[in-house]
Amino acid sequence: MISLPELSLIGMGFIGFVFKTKVSGFIRNDHSSTLPKSMNSYVYHAISGSWVFSKHLQKWSWLSTGKLRANYATVGNDAPPLSLADVYDQPAPFYTPSGTYILFSLPNTKNNANLRPEKTTSKEVGLEMAFLHNRLGFDVTYYHTNTVDQIFPVATTTSIGYSSVMINAGNVENKGIELSLFGSPVSTRDFSWNMNVNFTRNRNKVLELYQNSKNLLMASFQGGVTLNATIGRPYGELQSNTFQFLDGKRLVNSSGLYPVSTTTNNIIGNVNPDWIGGVLNSFRYKNLTLSFLVDVRKGGDVFSLDMYYGQNGGFLPESVGLNDLGNDKRLPVAQGGGIILPGVTDDGKENTKRVTIVSATSTVLPQSEFVYDASYIKLREANITYTLPSKLLNGVKKYIKGVDISFIGRNLWLIHKNVPYADPEENLSAGNVQGYQSGAYPTSRNIGANIKVKF
Repeated sequence: MISLPELSLIGMGFIGFVFKTKVSGFIRNDHSSTLPKSMNSYVYHAISGSWVFSKHLQKWSWLSTGKLRANYATVGNDAPPLSLADVYDQPAPFYTPSGTYILFSLPNTKNNANLRPEKTTSKEVGLEMAFLHNRLGFDVTYYHTNTVDQIFPVATTTSIGYSSVMINAGNVENKGIELSLFGSPVSTRDFSWNMNVNFTRNRNKVLELYQNSKNLLMASFQGGVTLNATIGRPYGELQSNTFQFLDGKRLVNSSGLYPVSTTTNNIIGNVNPDWIGGVLNSFRYKNLTLSFLVDVRKGGDVFSLDMYYGQNGGFLPESVGLNDLGNDKRLPVAQGGGIILPGVTDDGKENTKRVTIVSATSTVLPQSEFVYDASYIKLREANITYTLPSKLLNGVKKYIKGVDISFIGRNLWLIHKNVPYADPEENLSAGNVQGYQSGAYPTSRNIGANIKVKF
């Protein structure tokens, strides 16, 4: 890695001040063993600058700190290990109908000997300000990044002998703002209250894919739902079946049931949140400190296979109840049971056909009806810390400067959610594959203790 020396530039500011700006940068060349020999060397660089303008506004006593900053950077990334050549793996031996044993097989993902390094280009500007002797302040950043040639497996037809192929694909744009507010509403010798609020809003868009493709299938899930990257659309949209409509109303067929759409590329959700944030409060009274962090996520969607099977199979409380006649809707129509699905028939008239919902007609609702808002509010973490008074350490002050005893808890309270019977964060994967729940486990609370000794 080659680092550029820090530079000091003297110039005239836009409000007539002479100011001092610091500029720094680097150029780096990496070689990776996970990329082909012809592509295993890649260079990236960055340059950044800042101006502490508060040094020129010393008459403004209420302004503690003010700084503008900007940077431009490129970052390279290599491929996951063993992504170039196809190699056999050794599953547990099993007997085939032809009378032979299978000892070795190819994996499900087709590797790629022509992979290129990923590259991300980012631009960022920010403003930091603090007031009233640093009792109040904020840090706000606007960023714009483009990532090209991302390396990941994509689903493909199994007729080629693989279920996915490792590729370089596309150009994905991300832009947004990050905001951090801090304050100390109360600060005395014995008592203090400090607060920090974070807010992030990101918007992304797929600008390019590969081989003139308009849509990239990221994953295909049980239940007929897919995760996609579509040109001109946000990265991470869920697609599947939905209702058929007539003049904006749900269509009901001659059997009294909902026919699903004839296409499976209907957009039924977007895994990206509208914004995420958090509030951290810390209270100190003498040697005792209490702090807690509340996390918030607004928006984003998740498809629940658990709800899809549970509702359509009649296992959930939502499938139980009374119909419009006041009878158990699970009873046969002949016994006063069944339900009338709201909608219209082919001629545009309101549906009046009552149907019995049994195993043969269990798939009443399409996949789009099992997409839920993944918003939540959580008490993410809380801890209580007691600092031993210095007088208790009189005999060992030469060796020990301080002792903190803490009790810590994480995931203590799911204050609000919209996904039934599950934590919205309980997804099938935490990587590119998001927005899908299957066999979601109850999340656990973690409670522990910690002793920190300062020497």
